[in-house]
Amino acid sequence: MGIARWYAIALVRLRWVIVVLWVVSAVALAMTLPTLGETGGSGRFSGLTTPDNPAIQTEIRSFQEFGFPVLTRVAVVQRDPRGLSLEERFEILTNALDVNLDPPPHLERIEFALPVINDYGLLPTGEDGTTAITYLYFRPTVNFLAQTNVAEDYAEWYAGGPDDHLVGVSGVVPGRIEQLRLLRGHLHTVEIATVALIFLIVALSFRAVGAPLVTMVTVALALNAVLRVGGWLSAKLGFDLPSEMQPVLVALLLGVVTDYSIFFLSGMRERLAAGDDRLDAARHSTAEFAPIVLVAGLTVAAGSLALVVARIEAFRAFGPGMALTILISLLVAITFVPACLSIVGSTTFWPRRPTAAESLVERPALRSRVVEAITRRRGATTVVVAGVAVLLLAAAPVRHLDLGFSVIGSLPEESDANRAADAAARGFMPGILSPAILLVEGTDVTDRRPALDRLQRLIEQRAGVEAVVGPANQPTSFNLGAVLARSGNAARYVVFLGDSPLGSAAINSLDAIHDDLDTMLAEAGIPDAEASFAGDTALARETVTQTEADLVRIILVATALGFLLLVLFLRALVAPLYLMIVNLLAVTATLGLTTFVFQTLGGQGGLTFYVPFAAAVLLVALGADYSIFGVGYIWAEARDRPLVDAIRVAVPRSTRAINVAGITLALSFAVLAVVPLSPFREFAFAMALGILIDVFVVRSFIVPSLVSLVGTASGWPGRSLRGGPGKLAAGGQWTPRPALPAAPASAQASTIVAETSPAQHGARARVENVAASVVALLVLGRALRRRRRPPEGD
Repeated sequence: MGIARWYAIALVRLRWVIVVLWVVSAVALAMTLPTLGETGGSGRFSGLTTPDNPAIQTEIRSFQEFGFPVLTRVAVVQRDPRGLSLEERFEILTNALDVNLDPPPHLERIEFALPVINDYGLLPTGEDGTTAITYLYFRPTVNFLAQTNVAEDYAEWYAGGPDDHLVGVSGVVPGRIEQLRLLRGHLHTVEIATVALIFLIVALSFRAVGAPLVTMVTVALALNAVLRVGGWLSAKLGFDLPSEMQPVLVALLLGVVTDYSIFFLSGMRERLAAGDDRLDAARHSTAEFAPIVLVAGLTVAAGSLALVVARIEAFRAFGPGMALTILISLLVAITFVPACLSIVGSTTFWPRRPTAAESLVERPALRSRVVEAITRRRGATTVVVAGVAVLLLAAAPVRHLDLGFSVIGSLPEESDANRAADAAARGFMPGILSPAILLVEGTDVTDRRPALDRLQRLIEQRAGVEAVVGPANQPTSFNLGAVLARSGNAARYVVFLGDSPLGSAAINSLDAIHDDLDTMLAEAGIPDAEASFAGDTALARETVTQTEADLVRIILVATALGFLLLVLFLRALVAPLYLMIVNLLAVTATLGLTTFVFQTLGGQGGLTFYVPFAAAVLLVALGADYSIFGVGYIWAEARDRPLVDAIRVAVPRSTRAINVAGITLALSFAVLAVVPLSPFREFAFAMALGILIDVFVVRSFIVPSLVSLVGTASGWPGRSLRGGPGKLAAGGQWTPRPALPAAPASAQASTIVAETSPAQHGARARVENVAASVVALLVLGRALRRRRRPPEGD
């Protein structure tokens, strides 16, 4: 007896034990372990950058050379479009002096306050005397949350009056904290909305109340386990998963648990409709679907683990986190769901008992006619050519994809940080809150003042640069030590860009300057000097560059892993090859359409740098997952019938469950759009669109047509597609196998082989080879004890 059948027998016999164990473990985890959110960081960028980032290293060297920083990421903005009065300007200056000389106790963590008003003539601005920015400097040991809180206290203490024209606190640090607040405030909304949608979809699909209730309990168990175990591992191993990723993991968990539950529910309904009792139906559906679900889940988990080859720490942490989410969801799905179904039986589908008319074995006529049309040679050729052409056309905009490191720009327009940044940009320039620092290093470089002045003028002439403060602005006779190091070996320039500092336009402008630095140094007359950038734009540039390199590498690894698992599952090389090619084409089309919607139509400067990365990795893994569900049915039927006939039987039978699962997963990700941050809208759109393209275009039309066109060569070098004679009734309709006669309880468990269809035998035979090592651990002891005698009935 095969491992899948032993597993089904053991699980049904131990159904009460399994259900009780999951409930007890859920309570124990909730009482003993913190959640993933409770172990999160204090607002830092959580691995989105690395200490060896060149921009960070430049910032450190700049501090070492000059003894104090120029960069700060926190600022208080005051603005009156009619103009700040002289008294108001004087008060802004004296407030900063006061906190520098004798700060109040609650503001002692401010190292230095630097006020800048747009009437000095030092910077070219569009207005005069309307806006004041007070930059606040902190020790590096003060975390982001504390910096923001102290800055808000400063604003309230010194600029909280009705005549102080306070707009708000802004900068990268306050923007980051506001992002986290919005995320945490909307996480429960995402969970509740997703659960409500899942309940509605499952209820409508099965026209029952019990089916969505079983799904909801399974989701609750998996979510509790993932959040608790993930939080424990986060604290134990010392990694800090970025807060942006936590809602993604929740959406992924809710979607995949529902997907896997739908397949078990569909199998259970089919068996009950064929006349099986609840225990026999649970055994059959478990034996058929558990191995397929297992291999599909392992495929997604393996694709997720491809992220460990990334250079950015956050992505390396996200990979294991996503794999852990899939594995826990998989474990709950293949144990709790069948056990629960074997207990509740036909009550799952109340208020009606499944009948043969509702069984998935009986194909809807329209779907059957469509499949028959697209498997004829002319129809198949048309579908493949047209489908590939449409996907290529949709993928075209990806060539113009720009990436940004959006923080303040991702916030809602009414947020304090966004309003303050907009006020600062109107009074000065968009790059005023986060200028770039150019550090020029060389022996006695400060002695070459004319050359340094020429370099400053060259930088000022570059596209995207609004203003530069550097050696040319310092009195010749006296070295203040601000832009010329007292050691004589370094000079620095403060470069103000004309675009949002972390947007794609600013990143592209700085990238162009960086590429020409050697030429500019030579033209200025200091070819032996070395120059490098620091600051948020430089940091974003390095991160985006690393992300682009990581994206190509990780997609290749994820594709290779998906290809390998498909080869093992299908015992073929040809079909996995074209399946992965179509999968990649669908992913590229998704990214192209996302670029068109947000960048071209929406007018955004670019997508948030991690959105295409995360979406592409997930879609590649999920595409392989749906290939296992869809093509696996074709391969199973092709063992006993010609390939074209197998497609016409298998595709209508599997399409309904796959479509429902795909819609559920797509909506799970779409709900992320309720988070009022632009990266989540981008990611929600990309994931929902990508899944729908995969399910309704690729799996429903292109893949069946491709398999039909390639024919039995799809199974090369295996022989699994060389099936027997056709078994279709007249008119191309598949004749379902008749309902099985009831067997004595003592014989039901031992006659599973005789009661299943030949196609089901084929499916299990293939997936057992892949899943044996995992499933055997669950049932090995019981198999050894009972291998010499047939199991007794319940």
